[in-house]
Amino acid sequence: MNRIALISSLAMFLLSATSAAFAQSGGSAPGTSMPKADLIFTRGNIYTGVFEPAPSLIAGRRAEALAVRGDRILAVGKRDEVMKLKGPETKIVDLDGRFVMPGFNDAHMHLASAGLEKMNVNLVGARTLDELRERLRARCEAAGPGEWVVGEGWDETLWPVKVLPTRWDLDEASGQHPVYLARVDGHIGVANTRALQLASITVATKDPAGGKIDRDDAGIPNGILREKAQEAVSAVIPKPTRDNRRQAIELALADLASHGITSAQDYSQWEDFQVYEQLERDGKLTARISEWLNFDDSLEDLNRKRASHPASDNMLHTGMLKGFMDGSLGSKTAALLEPYADDPRNTGLPQYDAAKLNAMTRERVLAGFQVGFHAIGDRGVKLALDAFEEAEKAAKEAQAKAAGGGTDFRLRVEHAQVTTPLQVSRFKELKVIASVQPNHLLTDMNWAESRLGARRAEHSYLWSEFLRRGVVVAFGTDYPVEPVTPFRGLYAAVTRQSEDGKKTYYPAQRLTIEQAITAYTAGAAFAEFAETQKGKLEPGMLADFVVLDRDITAAPPAKILETKVLRTVVGGKTVYDIESLRH
Repeated sequence: MNRIALISSLAMFLLSATSAAFAQSGGSAPGTSMPKADLIFTRGNIYTGVFEPAPSLIAGRRAEALAVRGDRILAVGKRDEVMKLKGPETKIVDLDGRFVMPGFNDAHMHLASAGLEKMNVNLVGARTLDELRERLRARCEAAGPGEWVVGEGWDETLWPVKVLPTRWDLDEASGQHPVYLARVDGHIGVANTRALQLASITVATKDPAGGKIDRDDAGIPNGILREKAQEAVSAVIPKPTRDNRRQAIELALADLASHGITSAQDYSQWEDFQVYEQLERDGKLTARISEWLNFDDSLEDLNRKRASHPASDNMLHTGMLKGFMDGSLGSKTAALLEPYADDPRNTGLPQYDAAKLNAMTRERVLAGFQVGFHAIGDRGVKLALDAFEEAEKAAKEAQAKAAGGGTDFRLRVEHAQVTTPLQVSRFKELKVIASVQPNHLLTDMNWAESRLGARRAEHSYLWSEFLRRGVVVAFGTDYPVEPVTPFRGLYAAVTRQSEDGKKTYYPAQRLTIEQAITAYTAGAAFAEFAETQKGKLEPGMLADFVVLDRDITAAPPAKILETKVLRTVVGGKTVYDIESLRH
């Protein structure tokens, strides 16, 4: 039995056992035969995420109280009935009418990078090149002699002069320090002269496959490295120590807890996963993590990593394999079927030869791995869907010859920002999950149409169309590329407006708030084979939920952005409580 089947079977057993006990006690009215609760949260406005009969309905089932035993929900319902589960040791939490909902499951993030960003030169929000240089200069002055200085988060589209920085811009602020600063999306970066020297990037250096070294008119590298060209510099930057990694990860985990995120589907490095393991042993892992592995790793290495940690661990385990089809729209490295509207000689940087990609995908799916491909441009999406179609066909043929076996692959496209109508239909036909990040639109709407032109822009960020076609949609943030707050993503999904309300991007693709919440909870859980474990508040599910300062299903859309998390609960344990911070 592979990892996916094992988790699914275990989940069904636990849910069936709890549901049977609940049914024996009288269904919605818990009887005295039920075990007593460890915790009861009462007098709440509890949004269960359970819809009857289908998730597309406007109103979800509400409850007044929720009982927890161990790390599971024991009962949800009316206060008087749930209070029958109170025992002599039961702790009662009065919610005072507050809104409660399933914990957010961020379907796409980079947790360790987010933490390290807090420890490096943080360039997020720098409004000019001069501001970037000032932040860099301050860090270089505090660094030891010759020490590497790294940072991330700059975005030239925010600057009055929207021109990429160069090595020479960095040189005047960095002295003798080698410097590398990644763009906000991570798909390009800029190195200073000293860093280029250490990476042996010269006028004679050729562009690597899947990458590009920008040059001036004389052919001299100007410091901008695109996609796989970045690897030459990253190879010579000293790696963070284990203590550095732990400090960074603890900072990022605190960020998750304070924003109501109880589960994270994460793409970090293997050394970071080992830090997660230590945090779990120390009882300090405050969010459930499904850790993605590198699609390009050898099958032997992937099998070893998958087997290194128990798949039955609901707090931490390895998940899908992630590969990259292309780059980003912001960096103009996303692979498009037609040239960029504002860069007619450029169609982006596809990262794979199709034949090699198809063979690798087939091999990994046959080995029982879930696969997800980063694909932003429509050419990148085509590469992904073609590979998935061939892999699914091979897997179904193999399973037809064997006894048993399933065909529930849950292959995923991460981002899927630019798609064609035919591609949306293929998502449905192949049962591919659209794992999207609506908060990207709040940044991208400032320049997406100029990159794509009106015709293609109309077929970008198609969340409503995916749902209308019956495609499963999972929401995430891509933290730290965008802020970790899920409320910004909810706002983007239901309005498709800039945060100041002055700009709207193709409003026909708006979602209802219930659809958006589902994508951030049950949809994200489905995307990681965990829909029987989390994403809803009902008996047998993990007790993962958040308490908010407002009912986001009733709040005006603009007010969603102001939402505050009051309490975050993971497995029945409070990992964030705003009241405790006030005392």
